[in-house]
Amino acid sequence: MLAGAPIGQAGDVSPRLREVLESADVVAAEDTRRLRRLANELGVQITGRVVSYYDQNEAGRAQELIETLKEGRTVVVITDAGMPGVSDPGYRLTRLAVEEGVTVTALPGPSAVTTALAVSGLASDRFCFEGFLPRKPGERARRLSALAEEERTMVFFEAPHRLATSLAAMAEAFGSDREAAVCRELTKTYEEVRRGGLGELAEWAAAGVKGEITVVVSGHVAGDEEPDLDELVAEVDRRVAEGTQRKLAIADVAKGAGVPKRELYDLVHRRTTTP
Repeated sequence: MLAGAPIGQAGDVSPRLREVLESADVVAAEDTRRLRRLANELGVQITGRVVSYYDQNEAGRAQELIETLKEGRTVVVITDAGMPGVSDPGYRLTRLAVEEGVTVTALPGPSAVTTALAVSGLASDRFCFEGFLPRKPGERARRLSALAEEERTMVFFEAPHRLATSLAAMAEAFGSDREAAVCRELTKTYEEVRRGGLGELAEWAAAGVKGEITVVVSGHVAGDEEPDLDELVAEVDRRVAEGTQRKLAIADVAKGAGVPKRELYDLVHRRTTTP
């Protein structure tokens, strides 16, 4: 059974989670110490065997847990917060269980993805979850470029020390005015939801942000106003003045604005060669 854990308030758990933690033969936890703390907060006594189940040992332990299930015993998988398998351990075990014909069930619970989406104030009828962005700048830029015309609302996880960099990269790829919300410490004492354009949010985050972070970004709206070409040329000039190669500056600005690179190149070339 995949069990959703609270993302902040222990009181958000269901009575059913209390029951399965007390009755399970094995509880596989992402962090056994956090599991013990949660059990203490809930007044739950775990009588089954507790094993660790995290990213580094997930592949090896999955087979062990499958064998336990085949013996007719119950196994509960629980992560530090939210649903197992959603940017947390759980997917490999579920996949293996399906291949082995072992029944998999879920105990629904809190999720930072849907909680952030609900409080963001952005469209929630269609959305996609993108997890964590790549850490390397080039890979991150390529991922965001591929999402530039995604029309669904997008939900991301991010580490606090990388938030400002990621928001700046999003502003470059999607446009600084693209609406977004940064949701910090959801359901906890210092919960904060910051809404605004990506450029504005990147400036805010540059001062430093702490806590668990979920970012919600509005999707691309087809038929948006055509970009101001004069502004795009000015942006290219600004980047060149800062030391960026002209060819690279044109490519990056064109990508962020969603205009053909050749069109912007021709425009820049004409204006720089016209007396």
